[in-house]
Amino acid sequence: MALGSNNRRAGRIYLKVDGALQDAKGSFSYNLGHDKRDALPGADGIHGYRDTPQIPFIEGAITDRGDLDLEALVKGDNVTVTLELVNGKVIVLANAWFAGEGTVTTEEAEIAVRWESRTPAVESN
Repeated sequence: MALGSNNRRAGRIYLKVDGALQDAKGSFSYNLGHDKRDALPGADGIHGYRDTPQIPFIEGAITDRGDLDLEALVKGDNVTVTLELVNGKVIVLANAWFAGEGTVTTEEAEIAVRWESRTPAVESN
């Protein structure tokens, strides 16, 4: 679980897929999937903005291990992905599908992972 602190901002993370803890590596990124605002410039100035949908996602890399079912991972659909950050935030991506390639590198036993959803991710503390 994430361990909140007034001073700690980054460090350990915990990644779960349908409640199963994964061996998370390195840096992860996420996007809650809220609309992006793009300015609408005109010849006389800025007229406003338009909303453009963004894809909610969680991505990073995990370590392969003997009991990891790679086929089940890459065929994952309608899963819940939870990313717990050391600063106390928890990102939950529901109804997600695996959107990565499923490539494993043997030197570091690393699998690039990405999950996407049609439903915006939820951020809580």
